[in-house]
Amino acid sequence: AGSTSVSIDRAKEFVTVATGPTSGIYYPIGGAFATALGNAGYKTSAQATGASVENINLILNGEAELAIAMQDSVVQAYEGFGAFEKAEPDLRAMMRLWPNYVQLVTVASTGIKSVEDLKGKRVGIGAPNSGVELNARMIYEAYGMTYEDSDVDYLSYGEAIDQMKNGQCDAVFVTSGLPNATVMDLSVQYDMVVVPIDGEGRDKLVEEYPYYAKSVIPADTYNNTEDVEGLFVYNIMLVRKDLSDAMVYDMLEGIFQNVSTIKASHNAADKNIDITFGVDDIQLPLHPGAEAFWRDNGYID
Repeated sequence: AGSTSVSIDRAKEFVTVATGPTSGIYYPIGGAFATALGNAGYKTSAQATGASVENINLILNGEAELAIAMQDSVVQAYEGFGAFEKAEPDLRAMMRLWPNYVQLVTVASTGIKSVEDLKGKRVGIGAPNSGVELNARMIYEAYGMTYEDSDVDYLSYGEAIDQMKNGQCDAVFVTSGLPNATVMDLSVQYDMVVVPIDGEGRDKLVEEYPYYAKSVIPADTYNNTEDVEGLFVYNIMLVRKDLSDAMVYDMLEGIFQNVSTIKASHNAADKNIDITFGVDDIQLPLHPGAEAFWRDNGYID
């Protein structure tokens, strides 16, 4: 691993990790990455942000060294479609993180049992161009619908769920690791229903956008007595392209030496962040330093 034998003076390197809003799970898990790298000797800080789209821009502008982002947002940015007007070929991945489940939640009194039932309903679709809203938009499209079919509110899922409790919103899109605390809270207080995302619409979505995977929200994740058909999208850790190969390699060593700190931050991290998960399915070029690390550890041929 020629270039990687250079030793990095960790105390001289500053790493900012861009996370997400304090209410979501990017924030504690991203914070734990900063702590793990701090324990390895780097100077670090974790920054609360508006999540995927903002984080991609922070990386591209050199304002963060590491950033968590949802894979669909990243692919849109890399290829220049959806929320991104121009392609950003400089985006690079360091590692794959945990899966984000697209969850469509309602309360029993609305009678909503399918994606098609959102027609004519008030739906919380996420903040404009957030990862949640990109998912909502694509799901509408896959089921042959548009936002015109519903009365949509561009609210974060926390705000939208509050509105639902007051009867001002009928259904809410939430994209998050499992379980999501806000959804859990709703399921305890109300007769909540997790609406399946399945059938031909889902088939079409997964075929057109291969970073979506069919999955289920397991029984008893919330108040659901049975598995609910759904979708997930991986989160990935982006890294600034202009960092040296040696530093990116060294950061990965520091992360996995201190991975227990990251696992302790959230159930989704505990179950899904481990060197053994490798780097398949990232659909974005790895930073060369990351590629060397994963190859040396036997996860790339």
